[in-house]
Amino acid sequence: MTNNNALLNIAIFGIFVVATLFVVIRASRNTKTAADYLAAGRAFTGPQNGIAIAGDYLSAASFLGIAGAIAVNGYDGFLYSIGFLVAWLVALLLVAELLRNTGKYTMGDVLSFRMRQRPVRAAAATSTMAVSFFYLLAQMAGAGGLVALLLGITGKGGQAVVIAVVGALMIAYVLIGGMKGTTWVQIIKAVLLIVGAGIMTLWVLGKYGLNLSGLLGAAVENAPKAGEKLLGPGLQYGKTATSQLDFLSLALALVLGTAGLPHILMRFYTVPTAKEARRSVVWAIWLIGLFYLFTLVLGYGAAALVGPDKILGAPGKANSAAPLLAEALGGPLLLGLIAAVAFATILAVVAGLTITASASFAHDIYANIIKKGEAEDKSNEVKVARITAIVIGIVSILGGIAANGQNIAFLVALAFAVAASANLPTILYSLFWKRFNTSGALWSIYGGLSVTIALIVLSPAVSGNANAMFPKADFDVFPLSNPGIVSIPVAFFLGWLGTVLSKEDNKAKYAEMEVRALTGVGAEKAISH
Repeated sequence: MTNNNALLNIAIFGIFVVATLFVVIRASRNTKTAADYLAAGRAFTGPQNGIAIAGDYLSAASFLGIAGAIAVNGYDGFLYSIGFLVAWLVALLLVAELLRNTGKYTMGDVLSFRMRQRPVRAAAATSTMAVSFFYLLAQMAGAGGLVALLLGITGKGGQAVVIAVVGALMIAYVLIGGMKGTTWVQIIKAVLLIVGAGIMTLWVLGKYGLNLSGLLGAAVENAPKAGEKLLGPGLQYGKTATSQLDFLSLALALVLGTAGLPHILMRFYTVPTAKEARRSVVWAIWLIGLFYLFTLVLGYGAAALVGPDKILGAPGKANSAAPLLAEALGGPLLLGLIAAVAFATILAVVAGLTITASASFAHDIYANIIKKGEAEDKSNEVKVARITAIVIGIVSILGGIAANGQNIAFLVALAFAVAASANLPTILYSLFWKRFNTSGALWSIYGGLSVTIALIVLSPAVSGNANAMFPKADFDVFPLSNPGIVSIPVAFFLGWLGTVLSKEDNKAKYAEMEVRALTGVGAEKAISH
């Protein structure tokens, strides 16, 4: 990487950062109340929110991680795309509209509706923080590898500085713009990402006469170690019975995790009605589905035009596939532009995660537990959210430095496992099981969260091999890299067990929640203040 190229990339980054900060500052002018800061004043339409959801969901894992996974592991890498997309059907059919009708700002609003407020809100906030942290790890690791590639930074120290800069920008977006500013950044980023990926897809296909078979053949030829295995299942997950079980575990986490991701669930509160929430998800599914079709071409294109060996030898390893493909297609200028889009992707997602975690702490812990929901100056809730955002930013910077070099699609899959285990059972039980109670909610959230994190810590992802987060340590007693196949059923079981062991049974409150969730009656009154 020459100095001229590095300067060009810095200039493109700078233009994007200045432009998005301008948008955030403009959006912040109308941010006056807690509803403005935490839920964007519920002023976005379904299509706008759908584009923003796509911007929130299509993270660095989608663009950098999946493209790299396909380039290196072929068919098995594309399974990430399939899992991430199918997951939206769960969100659309089971969660989106009901959540919008029942909640106000956070997942804790829904889970505590028919339970004892303080313990359930504390549990929901804890779970939200955990999922957000794992997701932030992935984005920060992606930022380090991406900018290191662009600026020719090879040392860990330089990449750590890059991660710190991304964290500082993320904090600035959230502090200045709140949910409104963050939403506009996500809309801009989604448009840039889908257009950029679409142009690269057509460019790659154009090199092979718009013939996908020609592209796949070239990918096989340029990956002699993998060969034909690049086109069929099993290259990454088919070697042993354990790796096949690991794939099933990954698939479960991806498909069930989306409906439990707090930063996605929170987007449903930025629209004025349940109908708009439903439209949001339909728009998001179309945009996300289109993008994941692009990743198939981009991944195999990187294998054909760059080669797996060169990709794995780059600073960001597999995460460098899409930027290296851009350089192979259009030289330094296209590399800079695509990298700026990837950088935008990371900034938008980390801002969304940060405001979700800070909103959960401010609304659930501060306003409803510490202050016991007493009516007082709502600006204090916003102040607490901003302070929390700073703390979360600092923690995520440190975590991102530790996770630097890991495949970010894999790191995001861990976040999905936590969401599917700690959040989804409680959400589904709350919405659909009349007998469910506070004890069941606490058992499923804390039990699911504890089991998932314990299995992740004891897995090969953290120790025991050269690709682990701590390669020199060796405490990988759990054989699977993704714990979903164990942790998700355990969390559902714990939710059931905690419920049946408790005598608490509030059928009247469930009936009220059911009416509101299905019809929206009472929801507008609940969220208007």
